[in-house]
Amino acid sequence: MFKQDDVVQSRTGGPKMIVLQVKGDTLFCARVDDADKKEIEVSADSVNLYHEEGDFGVC
Repeated sequence: MFKQDDVVQSRTGGPKMIVLQVKGDTLFCARVDDADKKEIEVSADSVNLYHEEGDFGVC
């Protein structure tokens, strides 16, 4: 379902994360705003693919 370089977000909200590695139902992610890319282990069923809602980029 998820693959490396997908951008995900917790189903309950929170920061955007990039998937670094997938091992079964476990994702190893890092926050996109973390320059050090500290690895965070999350369950695949606790996140969704990130998408922005609304009208972005219109001035």
